[in-house]
Amino acid sequence: MPQRTQVELNFEERGEGTPVLAVHGWQPDHRLMLGCLEPVFTRRPGYRRLYPDLPAMGKSPAPAAQIASSDDMLAAVEDFLDDHIGTEPFLLLGESYGGYLARALARTRRDQVLGLALICPSAKRVETAESRPAERLVLRPDPSLIASLDAHTAEVFTSIAVVETPETLRRFREEILTGLDIADTAAMERIRRRWQLTHEPEDGEPFTRPTLILAGRQDDSVGYLDQFDLLTHYPRATYAVLDSAGHNLQIEQPAVFETLVSEWLDRITA
Repeated sequence: MPQRTQVELNFEERGEGTPVLAVHGWQPDHRLMLGCLEPVFTRRPGYRRLYPDLPAMGKSPAPAAQIASSDDMLAAVEDFLDDHIGTEPFLLLGESYGGYLARALARTRRDQVLGLALICPSAKRVETAESRPAERLVLRPDPSLIASLDAHTAEVFTSIAVVETPETLRRFREEILTGLDIADTAAMERIRRRWQLTHEPEDGEPFTRPTLILAGRQDDSVGYLDQFDLLTHYPRATYAVLDSAGHNLQIEQPAVFETLVSEWLDRITA
């Protein structure tokens, strides 16, 4: 395949076997997906996990001449697939904005994607006046924990947390905040001006392979209602809305998250 961009994505690779592509969301980096998925895959041999940084995030560059829209972001991921997976069948996971790109890949690579999993995904439109975010409620507050934090960590953590515990804080710092702090915000602002893909992910025939759609009941970023509307396009989707979970569902409800991802893998294997 001809290269669509000249952007090389930084990535981490773990394991051997069937390829798995995990695409993180807007502003964090690959550590978000690595942190939530490795506990599942370390118990299940036979998978080669690829965790790239999207352009402008982590250690992946986003030169203005190459990356100026979501179409360019998708092209960079398509190039990554060509370089590191080729025509081999693979599993696909995406979180938030990464879920938007993953749905587009399930359209362009329909015959190659063995299964699709979406974690708190942006739904039919990335960001419109018609989107329906939920009300975020802090259901497990810990004022003393928050008081112990530096101002920057406290501000960012409390802006999204539904569950405030030492463990969710540890994972937020290690898997999410580390990426937020190094993102190329100027490049991201440029990309955001052309955030909508030219071709919507659900254009065309339904995706008929095993799918998982996870949403947080208290997610004030993308909500849970718009994701339900995706079900007609994904006839083999399990759709789960988790209480006591916001946009960081994977660290606020880790046991349920890992169980549902494992069940998705079982359906693909079957």
